[in-house]
Amino acid sequence: MEIFKDLLKFSVVDIIDVILVALLLYYIYKLVKGTVAINIFIGIIIIYLVWKLTSFLEMELLTGIFGGFMKVGIIALIVVFQPEIRKFLLMVGSTNFNRRRKFLKQFSFLKTEGESETDVDAIMSACNKMSMSKTGALIVFERNNNLDFLASSGDEMNIKVTQPIIESIFFKNSPLHDGAIIVSNNIVKATRVILPVNNEKTIPQRFGLRHRAAIGITEKTDALALVVSEETGHISYFKDGEFVVFEDTNQLNLMIKKDLV
Repeated sequence: MEIFKDLLKFSVVDIIDVILVALLLYYIYKLVKGTVAINIFIGIIIIYLVWKLTSFLEMELLTGIFGGFMKVGIIALIVVFQPEIRKFLLMVGSTNFNRRRKFLKQFSFLKTEGESETDVDAIMSACNKMSMSKTGALIVFERNNNLDFLASSGDEMNIKVTQPIIESIFFKNSPLHDGAIIVSNNIVKATRVILPVNNEKTIPQRFGLRHRAAIGITEKTDALALVVSEETGHISYFKDGEFVVFEDTNQLNLMIKKDLV
């Protein structure tokens, strides 16, 4: 009966509080899902539960050990989850909320099913042709995090995405081919963009500067990146700072569309 009495005491503010905490936990889970950080996140939850259990059982020695770990754990969390915290802060401080659709994308379970505004088919067709001619390319898709701070490092544009436009930008004799392009809502918003490069020695040697730049931008923001290798013509796709495996370009096309919605 006591439980029912407590439930009846729930106010509207309490319900809102629970919903907001649920949203926060859900977004944190989405942020670390599919990364090594998810295992660390689960490990921290397990340690917290064990700490509460030892406290309930009055096991003073273990409670003191786990309690001390939890007290200094915030520093460890900042170090371990630095990339995820950076992404979260970028999302919160993003100035790219002027479009309602962009705002709803912050909470993926609130969005309505639809298609990406970006003409992914045209971009993939251009990448396939550049792959056959071994023309190097680096295409960055802007999502929730505003990339204007990077766009200013190159030449700001306002060009609608089409296959000929993408191919002409990365044509070897084009003055715009060097660096990356940023695509947002089917618009090429900048060319010759300088991206942060990942210098980790664990990255395979076959990855060149374009690949390292793609890893760098996708691990620091929620952007997506496509790379066409100038040496092999191979098309690579990067998300969350990692190389995404795909069977063929048709599957890749569907993956990009899904990630952009």
